[in-house]
Amino acid sequence: SVLEYFISTHGARKGLADTALKTADAGYLTRRLVDVAQDVVINEVDCGTLRGIATSALKDNEEIVEPLIDRIVGRTSLHDVFDPISERVLVAAGSEITDDVAKEIEESGIDTVEIRSVLTCEARRGVCSKCYGKNLATGYMAQRGDAVGIIAAQSIGEPGTQLTLRTFHVGGVAGSSAIESQLAAKFDGTVQFDGLRTTEYVDAEGEKQIVVIGRTGEVRIVDVANDRLLITNNIPYGSHLKVKNGQKISKGEAICTWDPFNAVIISEVTGKVKFDNVIEGVTYREEADEQTGHREKVVIETKDKTKIPGLIVEGKEQKMYNLPVGSHIVIEPDETVHNGQVLVKIPRIMGRSRDITGGLPRVTELFEARNPSNPAVVAEVDGVVSFGNIKRGNREIIVESREGLVKKYLVPLTRHIMVQDGDFVKAGTALSDGAITPGDILSIKGPFAVQEYLVNEIQEVYRLQGVKINDKHIEVIVRQMMRKVAVVDPGDTKFLEDDTVDKFELIEENDWIYDKKVVTDQGESEKLHAGQIVTLRDIREENSLLRRADKKLIEFRDANPATSTPMLHGITKASLGTQSWISAASFQETTKVLSTAAINGKSDMLMGLKENVITG
Repeated sequence: SVLEYFISTHGARKGLADTALKTADAGYLTRRLVDVAQDVVINEVDCGTLRGIATSALKDNEEIVEPLIDRIVGRTSLHDVFDPISERVLVAAGSEITDDVAKEIEESGIDTVEIRSVLTCEARRGVCSKCYGKNLATGYMAQRGDAVGIIAAQSIGEPGTQLTLRTFHVGGVAGSSAIESQLAAKFDGTVQFDGLRTTEYVDAEGEKQIVVIGRTGEVRIVDVANDRLLITNNIPYGSHLKVKNGQKISKGEAICTWDPFNAVIISEVTGKVKFDNVIEGVTYREEADEQTGHREKVVIETKDKTKIPGLIVEGKEQKMYNLPVGSHIVIEPDETVHNGQVLVKIPRIMGRSRDITGGLPRVTELFEARNPSNPAVVAEVDGVVSFGNIKRGNREIIVESREGLVKKYLVPLTRHIMVQDGDFVKAGTALSDGAITPGDILSIKGPFAVQEYLVNEIQEVYRLQGVKINDKHIEVIVRQMMRKVAVVDPGDTKFLEDDTVDKFELIEENDWIYDKKVVTDQGESEKLHAGQIVTLRDIREENSLLRRADKKLIEFRDANPATSTPMLHGITKASLGTQSWISAASFQETTKVLSTAAINGKSDMLMGLKENVITG
């Protein structure tokens, strides 16, 4: 028919247009990547760093996405790795983890290995061979002079043409909690609970049930004999505990179970239920359940922002529970409920259906360190959540830490709040739904967390499209994105406050100023002046001369180093901020770069590849 003909031609044409656009986009991404990483060359064999990154198998909930063996093979181990049982050395510190060694490590049951990484490499220029590991083209350790930056850029840019441009709409389940309904022990050991809030009641069968009412409880399984921690799991809110604290548990036994289809809100007290702002047709509507025909009250979004539906349970104390949109109220007004009883069910299928920005746009968004369109509100401190008032369509969430530090956040009422009143949250936890911005991760959890986040998120996009890229390529780019630091307090260095400077430049300046002294009062010296930065030896020599001549001595203090915070730049900004103005000018914004360089009287030391190719 005409309609089918139209649909098929439309599809074909769309495919072609898409491919053309995609090639252009992917080409531009490759160009930016090459530009940001072009001066990463292997310049030394070993930078001598004592830092590395802890690597374990990548898991999505409990299913292994990428096994440990794939992530550590061809890398250098940071420490000696011992077999936990026979205690023999599997790999010595600073030597390459070969295929055979990686297999042995996997089989020995070690789950985390600290490896050297480009992210922690302390080479002043480029990176060192030990931190980079095996050159994937030759299969040998990288040699001096290998242009690993350009290899990394091409490895990431080339599969870019295979990624899709469009965003897919993925409905359905957030997290695997809908599939899993229990937490099973992964090891034999002894159970220890931490930070667990529970309530007990006796159910209809006369069994005693223990229900978890806190959201930050953790269960640890420990091997008491060898005194080591085997695994830590979070215990979800509303789950029923099956084991006691200090109990022995065997592998595969259930620690707690929960309702796989509904998230629940549970009463913490026994008492009478009062409804608050629960008005038919305004904040809720009656729906009949298809299977049972049972009528339920379903909370709907209201136009009137002042009416927030809630439940109040009046017992020994009064407890208020907010009702999120889409939740089903399973009790009647004025009903008497006991503690541990379910008040509200929130079907998990509505967990979240959202557009997953997949493919190229997502990769670009990550490499450019852009903020996502609907960022989550993130807690900056560990503390207890309480809800404040509603201001202009925003709900105030207050997090108070144990030290008494109070942080306030405003979350729009249209957003789903992920925490409950009285919950304990850790710093970096999202308080509302949405994506966490890389900037937040950097400021709250620090540089390592944001590097790990970027590497994993970028890998996730490629993995969805079935493309395998080695982590080290992405690490090279992320290292370049994190080269700069912002000066917080310049101390006595040459920098200014809020300057953006190269990390290594700041370290060098601080090393230079480390044992210097600042003259506060020059006394009667003719050689040294107030404010000069000199060594202690210079001052001592001058002071001994002054002492002999019976003149006023020089007074001095220690010189202060500069303090800084790390910054995350997108690849375009990082390319334009390189030391070399020839490289920056040949990338983008040529006039601006050249005029700035001329004003600053910059000179180009021709360190990178690109400047040398240009000058010939």
